Amino acid sequence: MKLFITGATGFVGTHVARLAAQQGAELRLLSRSTSNRNHLPKNADVVTGDLRNPATFASALQDCDALIHVAADYRLWVPDPSEMYKANVEGTRELLRLAREVGVPRVVYTSSVATMGFKYDGTIVDENAPVSEADMIGHYKRSKWLAEQVAIEAARSGQHIIILNPTTPIGALDTKPTPTGRIVVDFLNKSFPAYVDTGLNLVDVEEIARLHLVALDRGTPGERYILGGENLTLKQILDRLAAITGLPSPTMRVPHAVAMAFAFFDETITGKLRGKEPRATVEAVRMGRKMMFAGSAKAKRDLGLHVMSVDSALRAACAWFIANGYAPAPPKSLR
Repeated sequence: MKLFITGATGFVGTHVARLAAQQGAELRLLSRSTSNRNHLPKNADVVTGDLRNPATFASALQDCDALIHVAADYRLWVPDPSEMYKANVEGTRELLRLAREVGVPRVVYTSSVATMGFKYDGTIVDENAPVSEADMIGHYKRSKWLAEQVAIEAARSGQHIIILNPTTPIGALDTKPTPTGRIVVDFLNKSFPAYVDTGLNLVDVEEIARLHLVALDRGTPGERYILGGENLTLKQILDRLAAITGLPSPTMRVPHAVAMAFAFFDETITGKLRGKEPRATVEAVRMGRKMMFAGSAKAKRDLGLHVMSVDSALRAACAWFIANGYAPAPPKSLR
């Protein structure tokens, strides 16, 4: 099978590409010229291009058996939001159009659990939870929701597209790192003195990668599938990390109002005045007011998702960050 994969230098995309290579697929991988390609499979055909201009790599879609579109601009703070919409929304629209034109028979589109209709009370939501654009907090969520609508509409028009909605991936090879990986890095560096009352669904990134390939054969076109694992509060995540590493878990809870004030100050001074990415953003704090708890019964039933403890994935993330110089070794052995 010949696969064209976007986002193969990103966290999830790296795992998808490496697993596909292990399974014997012939790979064409989209990469920007500035991306770190160290973790790409050695036998892959790397295509240089940018999601903001898919026409420049359209010819690489020829003769592919499937497109797995993982790439996205995933930032909770961005100096120019229009670039995020250009990549996530218009880039997806153009890429799907090009795939139709050259006759790529199957597409897996990686959306996000961020497009779901989460509640403030911690209700576990699924693919049927009512949601609209008005529920999307911040540019990242809004751009992913709009991009998902593009994929849904293309599927309704007859294109073979399966939509996957991973929750919060965790594991090794998080080179950037992602916002969730940054939680782990900050914890390992003892830079997490307090926490806010929020919650996430964590899932092993390797299981997300496996389901991307399974979805090519078992997914129903036009359907959305939440790929999740364990629903945990932030405090529970930090306690798990403490048990794994031997480092202390923070005991001080910060009210959302205080976190919002800090984020506003940090975003103004660090982001707007200094032009650097702030440690805390208003968007992230606003998102954190909702418990992002999700259920994955549909993916379990249709795709064979294995819902499991994320302790091994957290341990893998810690070990990788330490081995690659993001943080010092903790008191407790990770083996």
